[in-house]
Amino acid sequence: MKTDLEYLKEAIRQSRRCVPTCSAYCVGAVVVLPSGRSYTGYTHETGSANHAEEEAIAKALAAGEDLRGATMYSSMEPCSLRKSKPESCTELILRYGFSKVVFALKEPPCFVECHGEELLRKAGVDVVVLPGEAAEVREINRHICG
Repeated sequence: MKTDLEYLKEAIRQSRRCVPTCSAYCVGAVVVLPSGRSYTGYTHETGSANHAEEEAIAKALAAGEDLRGATMYSSMEPCSLRKSKPESCTELILRYGFSKVVFALKEPPCFVECHGEELLRKAGVDVVVLPGEAAEVREINRHICG
């Protein structure tokens, strides 16, 4: 099985597939199930309001997967507040029973104040931040916040 860093780098590769817009970060995500199967997603992949994490979750659910105990790899901290939808990525991760979340960059406060990491930790999710990849994620999102 790949390491956390390898899956996180795949999430960052997925984020490069996003079309930059002034209203959304370019984020990539990989859902890895306990079985080792994985599903990828990136911001706006199938809809103009969809975040990367929900794109990857939707693919796994469409394949009939049970997400309990899965790991979410996201290039950026999962959102805790949405302007476009009622349920945040943090809420989706909790609802589907993920046990671990790995990301590179805390969400900058350009749109909302994000508390995804804090909420996930309080709910008992193992949160791993790999800040060595944060500069690349920041560069991919240079179109937002300067």
